[in-house]
Amino acid sequence: MTNNLLKIGVFYDGNYFSHVSNYYNYEHPRKSRLSINGLHKYIRQYLASAESVDKEFVKITSSHYFRGRMTSHDALASNKLLSDRIFDDILMMEGVVTHYLPLKFIEGKKFEKGIDVYMALEAYELSLYKKFDIVVLIACDGDYIPLVKKLNSLGVKVMLLAWEFKYTDSRTGRIRETVTSIDLINECVYPVLMHEEIDSKVKKNKLVVDNLFVKSDERLNNLRNNNFNESIESSEILDSELGVQIGNILSLKNGYGFISKPPNNVYFHWTNVVGTDFNSLSVGDRIEFTSTLNDKGQEIATEIKRV
Repeated sequence: MTNNLLKIGVFYDGNYFSHVSNYYNYEHPRKSRLSINGLHKYIRQYLASAESVDKEFVKITSSHYFRGRMTSHDALASNKLLSDRIFDDILMMEGVVTHYLPLKFIEGKKFEKGIDVYMALEAYELSLYKKFDIVVLIACDGDYIPLVKKLNSLGVKVMLLAWEFKYTDSRTGRIRETVTSIDLINECVYPVLMHEEIDSKVKKNKLVVDNLFVKSDERLNNLRNNNFNESIESSEILDSELGVQIGNILSLKNGYGFISKPPNNVYFHWTNVVGTDFNSLSVGDRIEFTSTLNDKGQEIATEIKRV
């Protein structure tokens, strides 16, 4: 085992990472989001073994997150401004540099444009400048194949963290599937299909895999410290209740929603829906709910029932 410093650069396709994290939080039995800190520890441990280097000499010297982003006005109107800001805090605390491009409107819908090119150019340029030994891509798209080939020509090895999964969308009944480009897998020196790692029944992998996910106590601590991208979705509450009330659903997102109650609309989490499935709710539904304060003194709704 050598003690030469192994320099790692990590590059996140942010939309893909968010999609995978949502899958594990809402569809997979684990019901928990991916932990960036846990992923970085996994990367270091995996490469230390693969490269026969002491783990202390494997360092992530640079990490970068790329994604299209709504304007502040649009995020505020969609009740996503706070969650965006909190996730920025997470990335900042983990030393991940953010790279955003504005979402583009095409036929009235928002789309990411140019993010994969932006990420590929930055990864290539930083590999030249910072002399990475290994670049880690968290991606699945075949558009990154030219980047991997260029990095290979520089003598920079590429590790790929990718996921494949299929599930039935409970809201639409449609089968949704995520796959990784086989050509991208074949171009990388260290391709790792993370869904196989996570769902492996080999006990020796359990601790490693568990560390890939945000723990319940970590969620609570992050709620208190404003360091988790879904801290507002925590169901942790105080004992003080403001009573049973009636209202209408104002908006619904992935696993949470807001009830119309001026001047400050009331947040609720899917785990607090009673007697019906969250995905069966619709905007405008009249509901009964118990108004409660969480541990930050914010009003939230629990025991949500359709009237």
